[in-house]
Amino acid sequence: MQLRHLAYFVAVADERSFTRAADTLGISQPTLSKQIQALENSLGTRLLVRDRAGIELTSAGEALLPHAQRILIEADNATRSVHEVASLQRGRVRMGATPSMVEGLLAPVLGRFRAEHPAIDLEVHEAGSRDLTAELSSGRIDLALLIVPLASQIPDLETSIVYTERLVLASPADSDMPEEMDVADLAGLPLVMFREGYDLRDVTLRACQAAGFEPRLSVEGGEMGSVLRFVESGLGHAVVPDIVMGTRTGLRRTRLENPPLSRSIAVAHRPLETLPLAARAFRATLVEALES
Repeated sequence: MQLRHLAYFVAVADERSFTRAADTLGISQPTLSKQIQALENSLGTRLLVRDRAGIELTSAGEALLPHAQRILIEADNATRSVHEVASLQRGRVRMGATPSMVEGLLAPVLGRFRAEHPAIDLEVHEAGSRDLTAELSSGRIDLALLIVPLASQIPDLETSIVYTERLVLASPADSDMPEEMDVADLAGLPLVMFREGYDLRDVTLRACQAAGFEPRLSVEGGEMGSVLRFVESGLGHAVVPDIVMGTRTGLRRTRLENPPLSRSIAVAHRPLETLPLAARAFRATLVEALES
């Protein structure tokens, strides 16, 4: 029993005429008769009988008709659902990023994508780059903004650098920190340090060690929001992305030189052809926004 056989049967049942049903279906009457016969043969019973008034359903035909109608409706619904997804009228994007990237880079892109595709569900995972790597590899998220070289070291993931951001020293607003300082000048300053798993922790520690000293940590183990609040409260200084400073009146920005600190951000995902269509569309929006 095939779907088209059911469609032909329902058409004949509705029209009570092979001639009218054939016209409605756009096929010849002999073809329609042959297809109905094939359906009857597959079921092992007559479904239709001809009499002087036209076409009548047998008891088997009467039993089949509501089932056939429901099957055709469900098939039509399934086809429409697939077409809706294919045309980005439905779907879901699971995107991962660190809190600093969510606030500074991702939020505007999410707004832009929502305006273009309002029916697509957006799911954001905030975590450190190492945690996001694990989520991406396990398939719990579709895409992630990760730090290079971390992103490029992950097997079976495709990565593209989309943004390079400057790192600065955040200090309490009432401190007398200069507008610019060398990384070596961080020696002796109390630093608020991110928790394990944050790439900013690794970047800061490596920069200090490369300058020939071990940093003095005042508080450690925080997320981005708590780190910034600790600095505002006078607990120390922190190396953070320039973009998170924004208009925070409780913080003072100092550029770091010799060497200047920055980090490259890549969008990472499993092979592009395996991504859901909605995730591929979001990736295109993300890359366009960050590379412009």
